[in-house]
Amino acid sequence: MFGVTFGTVVKRIFSLPRLVKMSDLQRILSNNKAAEELLESLKQELKTIKNEQVERKIAVLQAENEKLRRQVNGCLKKLVTLEMAHGKVQIPVPTPEEVRAGSGPATVKMEPIAQQPVAKESPKEASPKVQQQQQQQNESKPPKEKKPKKEKPAGEAKQGGAPAVEEPPVDVGRLDMRVGRIVSVSRHPDADSLYVEKIDCGEPNGPRTVISGLVKYVPIEQMQDRMVVALCNLKPAKMRGILSEAMVMCASSPDGAEILAPPEGAVPGDLVHVEGYPRVPDVVMNPKKKIFETVAPDLKTNGELVACYKEGSFVVPGKGTVKAQTLKNVQVK
Repeated sequence: MFGVTFGTVVKRIFSLPRLVKMSDLQRILSNNKAAEELLESLKQELKTIKNEQVERKIAVLQAENEKLRRQVNGCLKKLVTLEMAHGKVQIPVPTPEEVRAGSGPATVKMEPIAQQPVAKESPKEASPKVQQQQQQQNESKPPKEKKPKKEKPAGEAKQGGAPAVEEPPVDVGRLDMRVGRIVSVSRHPDADSLYVEKIDCGEPNGPRTVISGLVKYVPIEQMQDRMVVALCNLKPAKMRGILSEAMVMCASSPDGAEILAPPEGAVPGDLVHVEGYPRVPDVVMNPKKKIFETVAPDLKTNGELVACYKEGSFVVPGKGTVKAQTLKNVQVK
């Protein structure tokens, strides 16, 4: 009736604690693995949060650096203007951007400093006795032979005068083209075909007022906040009573006009270069020299919509080329 022996019963009783211990160990190992996975997940989330904070900090610092750069450029221009007004000779120095782009420094007009006439002191009259002695000495001396004058080589600067400044060649490098953004636009109160725009060109003294005849070609809704290329060293001129301080560069055909678009990533104040032509813009182009009129016939878009001067493309260094939207092989003006 009792088929189980006493030894078997004892063996089963002593094996129960061992089974309980193995179950507890497995549960501990499982909990440990879950804790490690949770810890690794938290580490990854912490790393992601740190990276996002670093990127936000970098963006803030870049914006602050850009603002400071614009302020420094504005102060430097004011300093150059004041020094030129007081006759100080300016020596062109390339900016870091121009060095990286392989272009030369901007040419600053140098005016010679006017020499002040020096008043000669009239010699004091000598006494009659002294005059008689000097006359006798002059009569006793043999006359001096006149030496032939040496001819000065052509182009030699006159003694005491300022050195001649060689003017850069008349090409697209004399144009001061910059990236700008239209911050506001309205219709001209006295001309149905004209817009009045405020364009931020990255200058500390605020946006420029620009008059453009684009009403027939570009709806006003497409003008607001648009990125453009502005020609900034034309002489300011009034158009129907409002002073225009720059010109928006466009691709133009007999049937329409399109505003040239800077490359992606360009910001107001970026300088526009033309490949193969050092950027040496005048402070303000003299209308009598007709610099823009000479350059304009060779400003065109090519078959890839890129704005060009002859064979050189319009570029913002490190960011790309300036293009039209649809107009190929047409005039740029």
